[in-house]
Amino acid sequence: MVRMPNLTKREIVLEIYRKAAFPQKQIVDTVQQTLDIVQRALANGRNVELRNFGVLEVQVRKQRIGRNPNKPKAEVVIPQRAVVKFKSGKILKQQLKKIDLAKLLQT
Repeated sequence: MVRMPNLTKREIVLEIYRKAAFPQKQIVDTVQQTLDIVQRALANGRNVELRNFGVLEVQVRKQRIGRNPNKPKAEVVIPQRAVVKFKSGKILKQQLKKIDLAKLLQT
């Protein structure tokens, strides 16, 4: 499977910089502040709704029993914990339907 390279924060900054008439430092600060606000909201148990993109939702995973692959007979208690789930929005879902899956699955 051919993996597309990850989109990085740096790439986001550079793309905005190419399209906007703002100093790169100001864009870096703005992107970082945005991510800090999203992170803080999630850490406080708030969901983050970004219209037409999706929702970052805080959910609680129940405690469960797991197994250590190196010691399969030993049971391990995996504690209850908070996780973030992403639900894509309407426009993103439409765009995902247009992806050439054969291209994504190439080896």
